[in-house]
Amino acid sequence: MTDSNAAINIDKKIIDLLDRAECDCSPVFARLDGVERAVFARVHTAFVAERVQTSDFAPSTGYGYGDIGRDKLDRVFARALECEDALVRPQIVSGTHALAVALFGLLKPGDSLLAATGKPYDTLDSVIGYAKPHPGSLKEYGVGYRQVELSGGAPDIPAIRAAIDSRTRVVAVQRSRGYASRPSLSPVQIGEIADAVHSINSNIVVLVDNCYGEFTRVHEPSYYGADALVGSLIKNPGGGLAPTGGYIAGRADAVERVAQRLTSPGIGREVGSYAGGYRLFYQGLYGAPHAVSQAMRVGALTARAFELAGYGVNPRYDAERDDIVQALRLGTPERVVAYCRAVQESSPVDAFAAPEPWDMPGYTDPVIMAAGTFISGASIELSADAPMRAPFDVYSQGGMTLAHGRLMLERALPLVGIPND
Repeated sequence: MTDSNAAINIDKKIIDLLDRAECDCSPVFARLDGVERAVFARVHTAFVAERVQTSDFAPSTGYGYGDIGRDKLDRVFARALECEDALVRPQIVSGTHALAVALFGLLKPGDSLLAATGKPYDTLDSVIGYAKPHPGSLKEYGVGYRQVELSGGAPDIPAIRAAIDSRTRVVAVQRSRGYASRPSLSPVQIGEIADAVHSINSNIVVLVDNCYGEFTRVHEPSYYGADALVGSLIKNPGGGLAPTGGYIAGRADAVERVAQRLTSPGIGREVGSYAGGYRLFYQGLYGAPHAVSQAMRVGALTARAFELAGYGVNPRYDAERDDIVQALRLGTPERVVAYCRAVQESSPVDAFAAPEPWDMPGYTDPVIMAAGTFISGASIELSADAPMRAPFDVYSQGGMTLAHGRLMLERALPLVGIPND
């Protein structure tokens, strides 16, 4: 029998470091088991309550009028995400697209958008249009914009209150860190923002960019008062099986307004077919609590291993996790490239490819991405990316199994190097 470690010549000190890291993570893994059980119980109950059956997986074509599988998928997602309603569509191509549809559905000319957690993710610059003017942006449609910075990594509630005026119609909250050196926000913290906003005007919609955050905690931000959640199905809620798509979930009136923008006023959610059928969307959601739990295990192990190796990490391995993203402060562009190449080399698909930084549409700096995934670009699968700018953090996310995460680390640590040596 061949020793797999010997076959790839892994240094014993790397194995020892990873063994120690995995041992240190044992209490973290036990805590994640509890979260997974609670979330899975809710998802399972949603399937049973909505009487999911084989015929719901059938494909549809044309306009898609009366598509039972599509409409039931909306209801199952709404229950799973603790919302009144949901709009789940394969025609939504990304998280950014879902956010854009939601913003244009909820905001009218003369309204104002308030970003309550600092500058949003890079790809929204063109959507909003103030940091990066672009045809068709909210700015071009006469929507105002203000932002409030975080204070010590936490929402600045007094500043958020002070920034709300008579034009404010949407308060946007980004749950995950994006390409910023800040903690991700918990659903409880998002609830505090919602409480503050609604105490001033209950009609303002608190819209949460929930990408990377679904099912990482027992409850979603909607449970604590957020009005609308937005996400991508090739991240957490697709469970590594959904081939495409996105969702908007939340208050029924907010989802209805977004539906009118997704297609056209007067038609809304009544149309939209999918010839591929809906089985993978249902199956992916059903497996998502486990997939997300595994991804958080990979993140914790990655954090502990790189912490032991002498690097800065955010969050720490034993911290509560509110998304599936693990930031590593590698300090040089060469280390960032080395880490991404280790992820790619450890992937089941395109392992032979060598990632390079490039000017990716929607980003202000060259970006390097590693994703040898079965679903193209799926970040619930093991992947990594980074903007090529100081302080040269890399953002590692996903991982469908802990075994895959460890295999990647066996390759990444020697390539990146251990400063303590």
